Amino acid sequence: MPLLEINHISSRYGHVQALSDLSLTIERGEIVTLLGANGAGKSTTLRTISRLVEPTQGEIRFEGQSLEKVAAEKIVKLGIAHVPEGRRVFPGLTVEENIMIGASSRGHVGTRKLRSEVEEMYTIFPDLRRLSGALGWSLSGGQQQMLAFARGLMSKPKLLLLDEPSLGLAPIIVQQLFATIRTIRESGTTVLLVEQNANMALSVADRGYVLSTGRVIVEGTPDKLLNNDEVRAAYLGGGAHKATA
Repeated sequence: MPLLEINHISSRYGHVQALSDLSLTIERGEIVTLLGANGAGKSTTLRTISRLVEPTQGEIRFEGQSLEKVAAEKIVKLGIAHVPEGRRVFPGLTVEENIMIGASSRGHVGTRKLRSEVEEMYTIFPDLRRLSGALGWSLSGGQQQMLAFARGLMSKPKLLLLDEPSLGLAPIIVQQLFATIRTIRESGTTVLLVEQNANMALSVADRGYVLSTGRVIVEGTPDKLLNNDEVRAAYLGGGAHKATA
């Protein structure tokens, strides 16, 4: 049974059709990427999974359970964490306070266990350890993105939704970020990744879906997508057939 199944979902923003009969699956332990131009429906797909957007038709199932009647605030308790575009850290809280907030959805967590889990985040994101007492607003864009990842992971998700994590970041930070995404998967967390940097996304993904106007137009392994002339011309700049790590 797939970890996540999206079956023939459609959704709208007012009169605008955002998703049209979209279907996809994610298996446990995968990194799956959603590719496509701006407005293709990638972020809407994540928001629909998180119940921030109500579909007009279709069904989403997580671990076999329908999400139809699950409120948005309950999604994280099921094991789905959403790191939205724009990081959205709490600027007036310290780095460590931001990390700890990520565990709040799990109810009471003992002090010793919480401290141990914060230490785990510092192991994955070593830059955050030296910044633990710094306020969120003082961090660079890359540091804020790492903090947003750490906060999401503190909810102990089975599925992590990442929306444009590399947006606005320097190339060296992007390299570090995608190495971290690999580490997150190796620790047992499944990842659904929305990313404009298609080459980089495909360098870490097991499979990908290409969206256009709210529909899946191509799907497959990174090699299949990288060797698809249409996909390469539209989303990979017509560049090399091989993704770079």
